[in-house]
Amino acid sequence: MSQATAEVGTHCPYCALQCAMTATPAGASVAVTPREFPTNRGGLCQKGWTSAVPLTSPGRLRTPLARPRRDAPLQPVSWSTALDRIAAELRRLRVDHGPDAVGVFGGGGITNEKAYLLGKFARVALGTSQIDYNGRFCMSSAAAAGNRAFGLDRGLPFPVTDLDEADAVLLVGANPAETMPPFMGHLRPVAERGGLIVIDPRRTPTAEQAALHLQPTPGTDLALALGLLHAAVSEGLVDQEYVAARTTGLAEAWRVAAGWWPERVERVTGVAAADQHRAARLLGGAERAYVLTARGTEQHANGSAMVSAWINLALALGLPGMPGSGYGCLTGQGNGQGGREHGQKADQLPGYRRLDDPVARAQVAEVWGVDPAELPGPGRSAYELLDALGRPDGPRALLVFGSNPVVSAPRAAHVQQRLAALDLLVVADVVLSDTASVADVVLPVTQWAEEDGTMTNLEGRVLLRRKALDPPPEVRGDLDILHGLAVRLGQPAHRFPVEPAEVFEELRAASAGGPADYSGISYARLRAGEALYWPVPAPEHPGTPRMFLDAFAHPDGRARFVPVDHRGAAEPTDAEFPLVLTTGRVLAQYQSGAQTRLIPELNAAAGEAHVEVHPDTATRAGLSDGMLARVRSRRGEMLARVRCIASMQLDVVFLPFHFAETQRANLLTNPVLDPVSRMPDFKVCAARLDAASAPSEGEFE
Repeated sequence: MSQATAEVGTHCPYCALQCAMTATPAGASVAVTPREFPTNRGGLCQKGWTSAVPLTSPGRLRTPLARPRRDAPLQPVSWSTALDRIAAELRRLRVDHGPDAVGVFGGGGITNEKAYLLGKFARVALGTSQIDYNGRFCMSSAAAAGNRAFGLDRGLPFPVTDLDEADAVLLVGANPAETMPPFMGHLRPVAERGGLIVIDPRRTPTAEQAALHLQPTPGTDLALALGLLHAAVSEGLVDQEYVAARTTGLAEAWRVAAGWWPERVERVTGVAAADQHRAARLLGGAERAYVLTARGTEQHANGSAMVSAWINLALALGLPGMPGSGYGCLTGQGNGQGGREHGQKADQLPGYRRLDDPVARAQVAEVWGVDPAELPGPGRSAYELLDALGRPDGPRALLVFGSNPVVSAPRAAHVQQRLAALDLLVVADVVLSDTASVADVVLPVTQWAEEDGTMTNLEGRVLLRRKALDPPPEVRGDLDILHGLAVRLGQPAHRFPVEPAEVFEELRAASAGGPADYSGISYARLRAGEALYWPVPAPEHPGTPRMFLDAFAHPDGRARFVPVDHRGAAEPTDAEFPLVLTTGRVLAQYQSGAQTRLIPELNAAAGEAHVEVHPDTATRAGLSDGMLARVRSRRGEMLARVRCIASMQLDVVFLPFHFAETQRANLLTNPVLDPVSRMPDFKVCAARLDAASAPSEGEFE
């Protein structure tokens, strides 16, 4: 690894806030310090402060690994050996079983350039329809709801700094005090003004700062949204002029909400009717107000309907597309926005176009130099893709880039079994993740400080993350790997560039005219420090920091109310599994934990799984604070340390999902899918608690 020669302005490799920082030479690595920037204002969380540690961690992958046979351990091999083997296996499987015998699984943390080239590689070099990514587990419900309501999905259709001036903010299913701490700087002013409303089943550090905390039973958010809409209507808070001029469909949505008066909602959600009215008055009476949603209300079997219900409330109050007010979704992964815009999603082409749109297919095919008829159609969504692995009609090989589904996918033990059924599993990663450890071939790739590339943060702002040092000698970039495989599969070398700037130039052309139009963005403009929020349809265009001010993206310019109704949990509790399990994150770890679990400082703060439970519930299970518990669902069991918290609801338990092996929360979660977004139900399943000494009850499904 070469030494950096000068400090570089770059961005944090973790969440979608994309905090700005400076990377300064420090021996074989870099030291990071926060940089003044609108999103983080000179602050970093502890993950950002320690983000350079994985660059030189002993757990870092530094050479390709492969198994000489399925039952043998991984062994170091050369790059030519690894790539030749992968290409030969892919060719064989495609000849024997067709192009869909090979699948690709991407990630919401990889750069725009990688996401773009990964989608192109799947559809052109492999000819497969079987590609999706872990963002399906993150943002898909919000994206589906946003597209239905507004005709376009951009997480925050306004700069995050607009929140500073808000009089009221309704924050649904988000805990930024732990998941993106610098974001709290934008909420603190509204909290100090008494206008922060937090909806969360747990009394989180974010909820502690709220003027009003509504604590519904997990899975009942939609009923609560209907109750708040009912309260807004009954108290005369609906912006009738806005609704008449800028929306359509309120009457149909109200026919559902009319049956959800707050007292009925209280019986379903546990949230007092008086608090529902208070929340509606705080939000509806504010001059500048926002509704923000996040994973807690999205990761459900009806997550897209839940988000639609919150959007309906925002529309009734006249917030979206208005200066100083709005609706937005807090994107989670570092490139969660850009990662879903440029083609690694099962039904998507670059520029946020639909794969089944003939016009989009023709334009992108022209940029790629192929016949539109050669492009495959939409494939399976993420969980459906993983569930199909190794089956007669499913992929027999899987290439994984920037994801760790052994930890992050629901019903994780089943997913691990499907991975084991493959003829070939290839994982490109920076560490030997839980998924890489069961692969046939593992490819070591560059980290954030070792490559250039663009990211699109939660505001839709495109950022240039700049290279600060060279990677170790035997580590390659993902673009280089895709190039090497594509050439071995018979593609012309020029079709798969290895330089990020060259890939971005092609991305610009492929996105031109699409909803997420990057054609006016260039590395030169980004290096010059321009704040470029997509769409940027021309080189002289200043970007679009605030969307929908004049019209929404539907042909008639109006936003859509979407009638949605509450239904019970996909998996109800019963005598055997009497508790509601919900999952989430903690401050000191990130996503599947593959990298953050290698950082001693973060492990010292949160090095093992814990289960949050009310003290009385723990006592009934024969448990007390600090004991090791066995948490069970109908799909599996895991181990976690008991943490008794008096603010927890009696029938609710909480698990963080960052941990591995027997501490995987997703051994328990339910893979039932949202009918629109195909999001699994991460936030609600039936569970029970026992002492860790209690015997296992045999096989789980």
